[in-house]
Amino acid sequence: MRWILLLSLLACPLAAADETCMSPYMAKIKGQEDFVYVWTLGVEGVGDEQDKLVTVDVNPASPDYGKVVASLSVGGRNEAHHTGLTDDRRYLWASGLDTSKIFIFDVHSDPAAPTLHRTISDFVAKTGGVVGPHTSYALPGRMMISGLSNNRDHGGRTALVEYTNAGDYVATHWMPTDDDLRGAVKSGQFADGYGYDVRALPRKNLMVTSSFTGWNNYMMNLGALMADPEAMKAFGNTAVVWDLHARQPKKILDVPGAPLELRCAWGEDHDYCFTTTALTSKIWLIYADEKGEWQAEAVADIGDAEKIPLPVDISIAADDSRLWVNTWNDGMTRLYDISDPHKATQIYSKKIGDQVNMVSQSWDGKRLYYTSSLLANWDKREPTGPDLQYLKVYDYDGEQLKETLSIDFLAAKLGAPHQMRFGAYSLYGDKTASR
Repeated sequence: MRWILLLSLLACPLAAADETCMSPYMAKIKGQEDFVYVWTLGVEGVGDEQDKLVTVDVNPASPDYGKVVASLSVGGRNEAHHTGLTDDRRYLWASGLDTSKIFIFDVHSDPAAPTLHRTISDFVAKTGGVVGPHTSYALPGRMMISGLSNNRDHGGRTALVEYTNAGDYVATHWMPTDDDLRGAVKSGQFADGYGYDVRALPRKNLMVTSSFTGWNNYMMNLGALMADPEAMKAFGNTAVVWDLHARQPKKILDVPGAPLELRCAWGEDHDYCFTTTALTSKIWLIYADEKGEWQAEAVADIGDAEKIPLPVDISIAADDSRLWVNTWNDGMTRLYDISDPHKATQIYSKKIGDQVNMVSQSWDGKRLYYTSSLLANWDKREPTGPDLQYLKVYDYDGEQLKETLSIDFLAAKLGAPHQMRFGAYSLYGDKTASR
């Protein structure tokens, strides 16, 4: 019976997801989201200086619209980074890249006021030495977590880690390297074993991972890092194609320049995913060719690579026609026409702030949310003001962005906002609605 349920889920990938970057196994928010949950880095000298989950009411019909309605600190500064909801959307997993702690929040009992349900403090020991839990990605009854580093040399060699929704460790799946390809085919120059993001295309039995850098680099001051030639060599240059069901790496693709966020197309005949490279400032397409073989191809430049715009987060439209791309260093968001995925073309751009990192797009494409923080030792310190560390919300009418909400997280003594996830009363029935 469980296999029948699993097969039905695999056959219906479009039954899911609100933000278009979310797992296809998740229930979709239909209509207006009520809350945005912002995983926020603690900043020395700001408020309680702790990492926290900040809940903002974003429903224009609410009397609390635009207000911070809850803030839950977790103790200390863990290099708060990415989050992910379980497939049933009852729990939000949030990780720290420095301490490797994972904080699991209950967001279903009262969506307006999440509570800390469980803390996983033995991630490194349980996983056999994986450091830096990054993406928490929902699979049926499972959370797949991509690591960034390891506890032996704190370099980029790392793994995928599988947990149950309850937070119990299942398995570690090490990335393939030249020394241990783990059955994968090396299609180009690289097999570095690095990790960053993970996404799935269930109808193709595809799981794909990207690559970044290890603890030694991401915890270093950005100026010192860029001035260190050896450190700059220690960035990932690969994307790995996996057998989703078997958790088996199949093919290693060269994607030079630190490919970060992965976003897979939603269309039933769209066999491709996108990523961007932080160091070379390009959009890359990972696609199945006429023979069904997975390939990687650079399809667009992003700004002027010589000015180091540093592409970070991306968001694909639900109809696969557009791709939003943020560049952290210049604070810009750019929109690309990807109706021909092999020829991405920039059609719009807007400066969001002095720096910009994450973007979350509503399923209908009418609202976009932006936050600013990248990493504690990489974030800019000047100029202080509302455009440095913020949450900003925009309406998009198909032609341009119009700002509707902005919160200065430093002025509010909250810290540095990183990743966002949506919440809604409608997901859990009327019994939770208090309005």
